[in-house]
This record gives sequence, C-alpha cells and structure tokens, in this order.
Amino acid sequence: MGDVIRFDSVEQYNKLYGQETLHPLVTVVDLSKASTFPTHATMNFGLYALFLKQTRCGDLRYGKQTYDYQEGTVTSFAPGQVVEVNMEPGVRPLSYGLLFHPDLIKGTPLGQEIKHYSFFSYASNEALHLSDEEKGIFRDCLDKIHLELVRPADKHSKKLISRNIELLLDYCMRFYERQFVTRTKVNRGILVQFEELLEQYFQSDRPQVQGLPTVKYFADSVHLSPNYFGDLIKKETGKTAQEYILEKLIDVAKEEILGTDKSVSEIAYGLGFQYPQHFTRIFKKTVGYTPSAYRIIR
Repeated sequence: MGDVIRFDSVEQYNKLYGQETLHPLVTVVDLSKASTFPTHATMNFGLYALFLKQTRCGDLRYGKQTYDYQEGTVTSFAPGQVVEVNMEPGVRPLSYGLLFHPDLIKGTPLGQEIKHYSFFSYASNEALHLSDEEKGIFRDCLDKIHLELVRPADKHSKKLISRNIELLLDYCMRFYERQFVTRTKVNRGILVQFEELLEQYFQSDRPQVQGLPTVKYFADSVHLSPNYFGDLIKKETGKTAQEYILEKLIDVAKEEILGTDKSVSEIAYGLGFQYPQHFTRIFKKTVGYTPSAYRIIR
C-alpha cells in the first residue's frame, strides 16, 4: 500500500493539490484546477469530506472494494477513514468537493447531529449517484459555502458556513433515500439474502461458536457497510436490522420452546446467549411471558 498521507488539517490537503486555503477549518476545492496532485496515494482523512466526481479518472478504493462511481457520483469520508487513489495515466482529477475539520462544527447544532449522517460510513460500493438536477443542487450548496469563505469573516460567518454544510448533508440524505427507492430491485435481493443468511445462521452451530448474530456479520456477508445495510433494511421493511434479527431469534426460540423438551438454559445457549437470564429478559420483554410461562400457556 506504500506510505500513507495523513490529512489532519485543511492546509495539508490544499497543499497537496495546490489549492488556496481561505479558512483553517474548511475548504471548497475544485480539483480540475489542481496545480499538483498524486497519481497514486493512500490517504488517511482526519477531516470530513464530500466530493462530486465529474468524470471517472481512476480507481478509488476504500477497504477491499473499488468505489462504484461514474460521472455525477458523490463520495464521502469521515475522520479516520483510509482511501487509496490510483489515477489513470495522463488524466487529471475532476471533482468539486468540500472538506471540513471536526472542530469547525463543535458547539453547533450540526456538531450534535453529525453522527446521524450515516452515509459518511458507507463503504466503497455504496456511492451516491446524482441526477443532473441533484448535481446542480450539490454545486449550489458548495458555491454558497465558498462565497462565505472569500468574503471577510464576521460574527455570522461560522453559523452560515455550518448551516450551509448542514443543508448540503440534508440534501445528500434526501438523495440517498431516492437512490434506495430507485434501486428497489437490488435492495430486495439483498433483503432475500439477509433472510436466507438469518435462517442458515440459526440452523448451524454458529450461535454456539460465534454468539448472537450481529448486524455487522450480515452486512459483511452481503459486502455492505453496517450503516448502509442498516439503512437499506429500514427502508425496505420499516424495521431496523437489529429488530429484524431479534424477530427471527424470538421465532426460533418459540419453536424450540414449544417443539422440543429442551430446558430454557439449553435453548438460550443454543441461540448464542452467554447467560440464560439474558435470554429470559429479552423473551419476556418481547413476548410478554417468560419462556417457561410461554411453554405452559401455549
């Protein structure tokens, strides 16, 4: 993978691409105007970043997979993420983007809400594809932020910059929701896979070996990030992935309680619980009866 370039400041990123730094904590970049740029690099972001890719110019890899991007694709990164960039020979980067340091939004409403923008943790095959209209909205938001950066700072500057960033992120959330809808056929296929994997999990010895099933386990199995997978399942079913798993677990537990002579402890261990008391609490909270009482009344 070679040396890793770490960006802990806006200035470090701008210096690499020959961009002007107008504010120490936030920058709007037009990489088509970059005077310098690496053709191959592994980058560790200490910043939040969103880029609108105007054309395919090489490979962008996050984790094990290459980004699913083309013209009009938005890629986003959160502090701590590592991305590998490979430029095609003789091609310049063509993207318009925003980078901001976490300190910029500390003490602001956006700082409190940033964790809810789950797309920052989506994986490489989960990029956002924009329509022409959506691309215009994205650019307009960046233009408004850039206008605040080029004018003299005053007491309103930080608030307006933060609000315009929040507006951009809200639009991205809307665009992702639209993408979930337009990719319904693909998403339904993933839901079917999820259901099959759940069934296989409880029919195997995995609960005894690996414990209770996790959202991450199923997300990894279908090659998605936990955040994207969770958002997809919520969009398709109205339930969170964790609620979906719990529902299946309770169904299996009911079958074991009513269809076998196993003790409650045996059932609990077989489902992946370390402690039978934990199983009993969850079962009662969900069903309204303890496992023992449920066996009697049914």
